[in-house]
Amino acid sequence: MPGKIRVLIIDDSASVRQTLTAVLSSDPEIEVMGVANDPFMAARKIREEIPDVITLDVEMPQMDGITFLRKLMAQHPIPVVMCSSLTEAGSETLMQALEAGAVDIILKPKIAAADHLAEAGDRIRTVVKAAARARVGRMRPSRLVEGSTTAKLTADAVLPPPTKTGAMAKTTEMVVCIGASTGGTEALRELLEALPANTPGIVIVQHMPEKFTAAFAKRLNSLCEMEVKEAADGDPVLRGHVLIAPGDKHMLLERRGARYEVSVRAGPLVSRHRPSVDVLFRSAARCAGANAMGVIMTGMGDDGARGMNEMHQAGAYTVAQDEATSVVFGMPKEAIAHGGVDKIVPLEQIAREILAADRRR
Repeated sequence: MPGKIRVLIIDDSASVRQTLTAVLSSDPEIEVMGVANDPFMAARKIREEIPDVITLDVEMPQMDGITFLRKLMAQHPIPVVMCSSLTEAGSETLMQALEAGAVDIILKPKIAAADHLAEAGDRIRTVVKAAARARVGRMRPSRLVEGSTTAKLTADAVLPPPTKTGAMAKTTEMVVCIGASTGGTEALRELLEALPANTPGIVIVQHMPEKFTAAFAKRLNSLCEMEVKEAADGDPVLRGHVLIAPGDKHMLLERRGARYEVSVRAGPLVSRHRPSVDVLFRSAARCAGANAMGVIMTGMGDDGARGMNEMHQAGAYTVAQDEATSVVFGMPKEAIAHGGVDKIVPLEQIAREILAADRRR
C-alpha cells in the first residue's frame, strides 16, 4: 500500500492556506506536510522534507510564483500545481507557468477565494493526485491512487450512444479529434508545432479551466503553422485550422451538409470533466465515423476511453500516446484497456501518424 501524497501549500493568504489544508486533508490519500506564506519559507521547508506535490500561488510578496517555479525546476523538480485568480492577465501568466513546468492549474477568485476553493474541493483533490503521478524532469514512481469517489456521469448525459447506421462512410475530409489532460498543454504544443499548415482540421479537448483555453489557443497560434483558436459554437472544421474546446463547455463534432462544424454547449460534468473527451469522441463516432481520427494523449483518469472505443468501432483510426512520453499515462492506458486503440506511439511520432492517415485517404 503506497504512502500518502505529501503536499506543501504555498500561498500568502492565510484563509486560502487554511481552506486548501482542509480540502486536501479530507482525502485519506493526501497529507498536508506543511504550509508557507512565501517562497523563502517554502524553500526552508523543502530543505527539511521534500514534498510529493506543491500548490503554488502566483502573486506573492518578495518573490512571485513563476520565478520560484523556474528556480525549483532548475534545482529540484517537484510536481507543482499553480493556484491563481481567474483573470485574463492571470491566464497569460499561467501559460508561462505551464511552459516552465507546472503540472496543472487550480483557480481561486479574487473575492471569496476560500469559499470557492471549498466548493471546488473535488477537482482540487483530483488535480493533486494527478500531479503526484506526473513525471517532472525525471521519472517518478507511480502511485496507485484514483480520482474522486464521486459518481461519474458518462457521455450519455450529453448525447445518446452512436448507432451502427449513424456514422458516415469514408467519403469526406478527415477530422482529427484529440483529447488530453495533465501534461497535455506542452505535449499539444510539441505535436502542433510539428504539423504543416495544410494538415486536416483538428478539434481538441484539453482539460483546462474557463478563460485559460483562450490564452492557451492564442499561445499555440503564435507558435504553429496551423491557425489555432478557442472554439465558438458553429465554427467550421477546416483544413489548416485547430479548434480548442473552451473551458467549462462541452464541444461536439456535427455534420452540416458537406462539412463538419463544432457545437459548444453547457452540460453536466462527464467523466468528472467539462469539456469532456468522451463527449467529443462520441460525437465524432456518430457523425464522422471512418472520416475521423482519434488521438488520446497524456492525462489522469479514463476520460476518452469509452469514446475512443466508439470511434474505433465506427471505423476511425485511433492512436494513443505511449507511457514513456506521457506525463501521466492514465488516459492512454484506459483507452488501450478498453480495446479502442489501433496504435501506440511516442509523442514525437503522433504528427507523423496524422499525416500518414491523411495521405492514405
